Amino acid sequence: MTTIQTKADELLRLHTSPEILSVVNVWDVVSARAVADIPETTALATASHSIAALYGYEDGEQIPVELMLDMVGRIAGATDLPVSADLEAGYGSPGETVRRAIGVGVVGANLEDRMKPFGEAVAAVADALAAAEAENVNFVLNARTDAFVKAGDRPVDEVIADAIARGRAFLDAGAACVFVPGKLDLGTVEQLVAGIGERRVSVIGVPGSLAPATLEKLGVARISYGPWSQRVALTALADLAIDLYANGALPGGTRPLN
Repeated sequence: MTTIQTKADELLRLHTSPEILSVVNVWDVVSARAVADIPETTALATASHSIAALYGYEDGEQIPVELMLDMVGRIAGATDLPVSADLEAGYGSPGETVRRAIGVGVVGANLEDRMKPFGEAVAAVADALAAAEAENVNFVLNARTDAFVKAGDRPVDEVIADAIARGRAFLDAGAACVFVPGKLDLGTVEQLVAGIGERRVSVIGVPGSLAPATLEKLGVARISYGPWSQRVALTALADLAIDLYANGALPGGTRPLN
């Protein structure tokens, strides 16, 4: 049986390896097992938006934390791979939420700053990691800054500088990686990696994003896909329904449920 610390150590190794860590986000046990069964899968990451949608909640900590933690625990229990959970902004108590996440088998997490005041955002990262230290787990925190998500009409150079300043502070507080979601062009990624550090920047893949191989060459540590994996799956389901209603047939070669 793989111990929780062994999983945490492996997740950190995957973030610092020269090869980019690609995680296809999952939202329940069936999706977790389907992705985990792919030989190339080395770790799993949950998507908070997708789990909230599963239960009929809007994104943004509208889902009760108990439901979120129950599902990420079920996902962690369904695989021997390390699991990183999207814990949004910590549901009002980043330290307590991380402590509870560790209790259900999670060894890493995303934590959003939501562009809260600088000191408050850094304190949340420190609080989360202090809780992990108290649990004797080298927790892999992928600290997220919403500098680009909430950029509005700010000049891009100002947004990049803000993301770098917050990212450095998150690393100083103990984060393993800095998640900068947004549709980022090559020049922006280069600046973020130069300012935050090689193998310290995490990005999201969206339609039109840079290819993982390009991101790897630029020194990016990790790419994830947030709710997009669920959206692709639901699009396939809707397309199947349309085809079946039009006198179509089930396709061959479908995967069995685990």
